[in-house]
Amino acid sequence: MPVWLKRGKDVEERAEADRQVRATVETILADIEKRGDDAVRELSLKFDNWDRKDFRLSQAEIEACKAELTDQDLSDIEFAQTQVRNFAQKQKDTMLPLEVETLPGVTLGHRHVPINAVGCYVPGGKYPLLASAHMSVLTAKVAGCPRVITCAPPFHGKPAPAIVAAQAMAGADEIYVLGGIQAIGAMAIGTESIDPVDMLVGPGNAFVAEAKRQLYGRVGIDLFAGPTETLVIADETVDGEICATDLLGQAEHGPTSPAILLTNSEKLARDTMAEIDRLLAILPTADVARKSWADYGEVIVCESHEELRVEADRIASEHVQVMTDRDLWFRDNLTNFGALFLGPRTNVAYGDKVIGTNHTLPTMKAARYTGGLWVGKFLKTCTWQTVTTDEASATIGEYGSRLSMLEGFVGHAEQANIRVRRYGGRNVPYGTAARPRNEAVD
Repeated sequence: MPVWLKRGKDVEERAEADRQVRATVETILADIEKRGDDAVRELSLKFDNWDRKDFRLSQAEIEACKAELTDQDLSDIEFAQTQVRNFAQKQKDTMLPLEVETLPGVTLGHRHVPINAVGCYVPGGKYPLLASAHMSVLTAKVAGCPRVITCAPPFHGKPAPAIVAAQAMAGADEIYVLGGIQAIGAMAIGTESIDPVDMLVGPGNAFVAEAKRQLYGRVGIDLFAGPTETLVIADETVDGEICATDLLGQAEHGPTSPAILLTNSEKLARDTMAEIDRLLAILPTADVARKSWADYGEVIVCESHEELRVEADRIASEHVQVMTDRDLWFRDNLTNFGALFLGPRTNVAYGDKVIGTNHTLPTMKAARYTGGLWVGKFLKTCTWQTVTTDEASATIGEYGSRLSMLEGFVGHAEQANIRVRRYGGRNVPYGTAARPRNEAVD
């Protein structure tokens, strides 16, 4: 049985916080729907102390932001975007159109159709998370989406130069400096100055995730990508320092970011907890990471690797770092995860920033039913069909007529019957099921 050496906040305490978030988001979205730009402006002032006549950046402002970065900064962004673009293109290359003759004269197929308008949220209140621009804008553009817009909050009272540069270099068609619920609401609902989109993508805090949840159905969303989650699965092939470093590296995202160690070694568990205490004394972002670890950190000791696997699937974490003597076994047997990072030579930060896989991943146990953002999320797989011979139309029509009548859909049956009459030369009485050909009386 798993043993907890450390637990996070009580489940009911977390649930109450979630209820408060839901109520706040519902009120704000209703206000944006009612008052449009006026509501967005008031919210921006309230939450970000940010106001301007037009929240969309001009081309001159975009170029000015890029000019604030060094050549090395721009080169590094370009390198990361090349990795993301290449992997997204390789994924797209696996998504082929289909055309197949399933019966003589019956051809079925599908094609992958890009979504017309996508809104990308790029978090940037506490840290300028420029990597989220690569993951969303670039991937949408590789998919072929015609209109891709972005929203990111101001950083230290102005547009974050690195985020703006990354958005522009990724190919964003419109760049807005807006954060939080007001950004999500403006993109999905639309205002006097912002045309609505068809799909929302991108990670964010609990309020952003809840806004996307409430707007789902009105627009599409990528997935529920809330506060960062990380799970480290480790045995004694590694030490406490590397486990503690990988846990705190994600805990610094925000005060509600779960960080969990899952191990079959109590010694490693206790060494890791001691290392976390040591590192929190020297980590520059310790104020955030310490609260996250105190409220959402967990340490769980299991008896075997199989128990580790079962427990990991129960947790269904966004990021799963595996450092064991059987990393590939976990790769082949885990089923609930956003992304896997296998072995001590890789880590979640590589995936977050540069390696090429997408870092917008399912949180809040959504990994049980979805993977992360990828080029396929921006493509609608739409089917088509055609019947090219009289005989095929009549044959399919006979079956369609009888099956429709079995369900009580007479109008459906007549759609089939009229074709049996015209293309099959059969006298099917109106509103009745077509009889099998060997029983037909014409």
